Amino acid sequence: MAEQSIPQPDASAANARRGSPPTLSLALHEQPCFALFTTANAVVRAYRDLLSPLGLTYTQYLAMLSLWEHDGVSLQELSAHTLLDPSTLTPVVKRLQAKGLLTRTRAEDDVRRLIISVTPEGLGLRERARPIPDAMLCRVGLSPEDERTLGGLLAGMQAALEG
Repeated sequence: MAEQSIPQPDASAANARRGSPPTLSLALHEQPCFALFTTANAVVRAYRDLLSPLGLTYTQYLAMLSLWEHDGVSLQELSAHTLLDPSTLTPVVKRLQAKGLLTRTRAEDDVRRLIISVTPEGLGLRERARPIPDAMLCRVGLSPEDERTLGGLLAGMQAALEG
């Protein structure tokens, strides 16, 4: 198998206009991708402490957040809203159902499609989860404005990468 090389942009004209070549580092700790990766892991660990009393994992919390916002949806709709693959969500939904937090029923118009709905117990969990966003904001040390700015920057990066 031939080794593939990373495509390099033709920067000679741009470099000539600027007067010098860019100095892009390959140092691990200078990579924005590494900062995003390690921060994402730290965020999930911090959520683990907050979600443990609720009996939820971070992925289950994401599913419940989505269902509290859009109840009575198909797995495909939940997948689209959470940006998680259906194959990732299926075991999550089954565990949440086993905990009594949601139900899965066949759609009346298509028996192949399951509709996921929050139970009264799941709605009660929503009230217990209300303090979590503020608690996370305090943990990361951002102001609400900084959090909105960061969220916008990250959403823009995601959109650019997914083209």
